[in-house]
Amino acid sequence: MRDFYEILEVDRNVSKEELKKSYKKMAKKYHPDLNPGDKEAESKFKEISYAYEVLSDDSKRQIYDNYGEEGLKGGFSGESSGFGGFSDIFDDIFDIFGGGAGFRTSYRDDRSYPQKGSEISVEIDLDFFEAVFGTEKEINVKVKSKCNHCHGGGNEPGTKKEKCDKCHGSGQIRVEQSSPFGRIVRTTTCDKCQGKGEIIEEPCKKCKSSGIVTNAKKINVKIPAGVDTGNIITLSGQGNEGINGGPKGDIYVYIKVREDSVFKRRSYDLFIDIPISYSDAVLGGIIKIPTLTKIVDYEIPKGTKGGTTFKLKGEGVPVVNKNYKGDLYFTVNILIPKKVSDEERELLEKLRKNDSEIKHEQKSFFDKVKDLFD
Repeated sequence: MRDFYEILEVDRNVSKEELKKSYKKMAKKYHPDLNPGDKEAESKFKEISYAYEVLSDDSKRQIYDNYGEEGLKGGFSGESSGFGGFSDIFDDIFDIFGGGAGFRTSYRDDRSYPQKGSEISVEIDLDFFEAVFGTEKEINVKVKSKCNHCHGGGNEPGTKKEKCDKCHGSGQIRVEQSSPFGRIVRTTTCDKCQGKGEIIEEPCKKCKSSGIVTNAKKINVKIPAGVDTGNIITLSGQGNEGINGGPKGDIYVYIKVREDSVFKRRSYDLFIDIPISYSDAVLGGIIKIPTLTKIVDYEIPKGTKGGTTFKLKGEGVPVVNKNYKGDLYFTVNILIPKKVSDEERELLEKLRKNDSEIKHEQKSFFDKVKDLFD
């Protein structure tokens, strides 16, 4: 698996500003116009641009950090060379490299280029046990889809579209500018057809020539067992319609889990406090421990101290998409009764007088305290 941080020569905690700075530096080094005919430089340029496209987007970066490149599920293509969204960076490169007569920038400010549809983000609230055991939830989203009136063409059915006479159907025009360093030629989006390459005679009445409409959509989402707050489920290709024949975008489902009043979760392990009686702590015995699916018997040793923690292996939360679970840890707390009968009081008084072990430990403790003040 490719390491995008290594590709951009940054560490994993890099800020957005430092990430951008490193990308600009490498983009200038491997830019195709500075390395004509160099296939290796061209390949490197595409690779660093792809890495930056992922890491500069917060949601995509989180998916990559959690699940690696596989977690993106084909949402991006390393072969994409449109580099949409990088115009600010390439403007900087353009300013620096503009000192050659007839220099031509090769990045594309091109809205006619196929682009992936934009992403949709949704948050789902789950209770503790829904997250532990998995469930299915219905989400309501507004999705941009191809207009069913004009079938995405943008023009009223039965009307024509003509090739733009300014860009000759390419969607791009060349703009020449003079600078102190010479003539600069730049390729940009045609301002007459807005990059579409064609002029619509009669715009579609439903989508206003965009070819896209927004519809409400219900989607059933399968939540795997073991998810936790911060996890993201990717619904690939179910998001907004792509532009100019590009693939549909993705839907990112962000998970938020409510806490439970009994079980406390840390990763895939569970923690619980169990109250026990003084007699069980002293004499030992079998106590009842609740797990996620049942109540089990557990024998604690005699002389168990309050605050002691025990482990039940494999009784924790299922690991997502794996066939094993975390563990359950329970800590015993000794209950002190607020009221005692006369008989109980008499027994406790006898125990206090005859408990030589406790008296010995108390003496050892105060001997140490005394040494502190001598």
